[in-house]
Amino acid sequence: MSHVTNISTYRFVPLAGLKALRADVIARCKTLDLKGTILLSTEGINLFVAGAEASIDALLATLRAIPGLEDLEPKISLSDHQPFNRMLVRIKKEIIAFGVDAVRPANHTSPKIAPKELKQWLDEGRPVTLLDTRNDYEVKLGTFKNAIVPDITSFRQFPQAVRRLPEALKDRPVVMFCTGGIRCEKAGPFMEMEGFKNILQLDGGILKYFEECGGAHYDGECFVFDQRVGVDPALRETDTVICHACQAPLEAAERDDPRYVEGESCPYCYQSEPERMAARMAAREDALRRVATPLPGAQPYENQRPVNIPAAHDGNRLIEALTGIFPQIPRDEWLARCAAGRFTGQNGEPRGADDRVRAGERILQSFPEAAEPAVATAIRVLHEDEALLVLHKPAPLPMHPGGRFNRNTLQYLLNQAWAPECPRPVHRLDANTTGIVLFARTRRFCQILQRQFLAGTIEKHYLVKTTGQPAEDHFIADAAISATPGALGSRAIDETDGQPCRTEFRVIARHADGGALLEARLVSGRTNQIRVHLWRLGMPVAGDQTYLPDQRIGDIQTLDPSAEPLQLHSWRLAFDHPLDRRRMEFQTPLPVWALPRPVADVP
Repeated sequence: MSHVTNISTYRFVPLAGLKALRADVIARCKTLDLKGTILLSTEGINLFVAGAEASIDALLATLRAIPGLEDLEPKISLSDHQPFNRMLVRIKKEIIAFGVDAVRPANHTSPKIAPKELKQWLDEGRPVTLLDTRNDYEVKLGTFKNAIVPDITSFRQFPQAVRRLPEALKDRPVVMFCTGGIRCEKAGPFMEMEGFKNILQLDGGILKYFEECGGAHYDGECFVFDQRVGVDPALRETDTVICHACQAPLEAAERDDPRYVEGESCPYCYQSEPERMAARMAAREDALRRVATPLPGAQPYENQRPVNIPAAHDGNRLIEALTGIFPQIPRDEWLARCAAGRFTGQNGEPRGADDRVRAGERILQSFPEAAEPAVATAIRVLHEDEALLVLHKPAPLPMHPGGRFNRNTLQYLLNQAWAPECPRPVHRLDANTTGIVLFARTRRFCQILQRQFLAGTIEKHYLVKTTGQPAEDHFIADAAISATPGALGSRAIDETDGQPCRTEFRVIARHADGGALLEARLVSGRTNQIRVHLWRLGMPVAGDQTYLPDQRIGDIQTLDPSAEPLQLHSWRLAFDHPLDRRRMEFQTPLPVWALPRPVADVP
């Protein structure tokens, strides 16, 4: 059987010209068909490389030609396969990350003790303290008998672990050890700085001890940083594997555990699907908090928004297209914006009010530098999988750009937190409405879910507090609602040209203040549907500043976060999953205004 030669070595020595050195070394390694990792730093070199014996000899000759590396000597072991997947040569601040600038092994390091001398000390029972400087997952595979283990997960934690050691050790002989000795080169000087008077480091680490002394006074195997994972005292590869999820080394019994799934989990990091879901949702909510703090629209900025020209306005003048697409904005306002030069074409050319536009053309409208109003940002993730997202939207929070809002919108925040993905809304909630909203991860899943809305198989239930009470406990509102927006984007009942729609209401509670708590089931989904139906019936939604009790349209569209909330909440949602058609149902806790009232408050 052919053997692969594995070498590991390091040297603390000042190195310069690292970029050129990196280019030369990686070119040489590729020519020699070597694989592994070489770290270069101004403080020295650290390497783990494997390949044919002749190629290894050629690399060592190249490295020994570098000033300061003339006597570079590696530790050598053999394996029956290449333990590395690729060749990496990296420039790092430190060849072994420690984070204490005052420690400079090229200038000073602690005295070394040879492996055979340490074995003799242990054979004779001499009073000596053994200190393992490695991480806890390495120690799990084996360590010297009676050694102190600092319980750290990274070498950067070693200084804190040293400060927790008993004061009495500072006057006793302490022999440190690690895999190959490199960590001890920094650990020793640091311990001397902390007042330890008799520090020695095991020359060559555990691997050299195995090479010269075998397994005497050592229990287990030694973790190595390549695909072999572990080697025994004869430097033979063991059957230990590593969990690719958490990097824990796993022995045979741990691999037999049902929680071990190759490449995914092991008994130490296994999570059930609900646990994984909770972890994903917590991570997403944390990302949302980061992108919303501070609010992305809080500082004034210039903004451009597209106006896409529909086929109905092909060949029309720009002013005709704008007033047709946005009839709620007065014509004089559009003319003033055109006169101010706020419109440009797809290539940046100015577009005026009388310019002709084409179907499918994208006109950009510029907005003066301004900050956006504050919004609520306590977005909660209720569910996420490969196809969809179910969110709890706070209020006020517009779902998409419009009017005074662009960055302070749910869509913008999601795009930032899920980047490079852009989740697609399957349906929408008003800016002032709270509760469940559904997004799809791709265009195809969005189309599948939206077809369920059109087919009426998605169930949408809302809670709503009204300012009046209906005569019946169950009633239906099916008046058609206008498709064209009015002032502030409002809608109105339009029995002639409006869109057909249907809302089914059920009284949950009647309140002494003359209002009622209702459950509303949307059979259709028109803009402001529940609000318009209840407004027309003479019992508008409590807190609504647009649809006022005297049948007027107010002058507020999106509420201030400190204002009385609109008491309309997307409570329950049920749909078929777009992948396997299983029925999914979600329900949120009751908002404060919908909680049961004291009995004395009910007539």
